[in-house]
Amino acid sequence: QVQLVESGGGLVQPGGSLRLSCAASGIIFRFASMGWYRQAPGKQRDLVEIITIGASTTYADSVKGRFTISRDNAKNTVYLQMNSLEPEDTAVYYCRFVTSSGSVSWGQGTQVTVSS
Repeated sequence: QVQLVESGGGLVQPGGSLRLSCAASGIIFRFASMGWYRQAPGKQRDLVEIITIGASTTYADSVKGRFTISRDNAKNTVYLQMNSLEPEDTAVYYCRFVTSSGSVSWGQGTQVTVSS
């Protein structure tokens, strides 16, 4: 079992920045990808950005040029640097961890609110 602990959410004004962190612990074997999804009220959970074991990234068009994913392999931690935040970025952000065998784990979510 992989446990994921997210941190870094909060309230920020439009144009501001936040950095989310997701630390994985437990029985961790080779992972396939780690990344972030988000879910706004009344909407489905959508991909934000993920990074694979090969360091390739996939991201939503809406965050291109504003959000950057990175990882620290030694700490089993993935980060999401979010710049130029917009009210439309308001959502609960979830960390997702996928092992090479296809097992998927989700974090509990962290709220990001962009408002003046």
